[in-house]
Amino acid sequence: MGDGAGRGAGAADAAGAAVAAALARDLDAGFADLYEAYRGAVFSTALRLCGRWAEAEDLSAEAFLRAYRALAGYGPDRIAGLRPRAWLLMILTNVWRNSVRSAARRPAAAGPIEDAPDPPDPGEGVEEAAARRETGRELAALLAELPEAQRAAVVLRHVTDLPVAEVAAVLDLPEGTVKSHVSRGLARLRRLRAARQGQRRDEWEGGPR
Repeated sequence: MGDGAGRGAGAADAAGAAVAAALARDLDAGFADLYEAYRGAVFSTALRLCGRWAEAEDLSAEAFLRAYRALAGYGPDRIAGLRPRAWLLMILTNVWRNSVRSAARRPAAAGPIEDAPDPPDPGEGVEEAAARRETGRELAALLAELPEAQRAAVVLRHVTDLPVAEVAAVLDLPEGTVKSHVSRGLARLRRLRAARQGQRRDEWEGGPR
């Protein structure tokens, strides 16, 4: 398991270095590589952070726009030293946090949290798609009940599948703090899920016979 994780991290580092080198050579061409390499990770992370498809699209677009503007002001050496995935997800996380704070100052927007299925897989069957959609709705609703710090840590670690060190870089936190947020977040998710299942069981048992 450790060897597999190490190989995965090594491959991610190599891919990131290639993207950073492309950006340093030619910003516009390299940015196309950046977008193709990380748009899936950025959108999936945004979707699980905010819980709504349309909002995730807006957050992703804003993150890439801010990334391009920032890169335009960087020199080649600074760009070449970037870790693009962690850097992009740091921008996304900051955009999301700003949106949360802005939303707290205005009336709640329409649209249920449950409208957040996982991104579709063209190769899956109808049964798999239905199961995935239901799981995605449940996960979105549960994640929405976590405190902001725990939600971000859990999403980055277990949805985006980043190593702890990269999560720490994205959130600008010590690794020990990240591990604590992840552990507490997962424990809270388990309690929330158990409570929901108990509620459904009570409703089913108390229904018409």
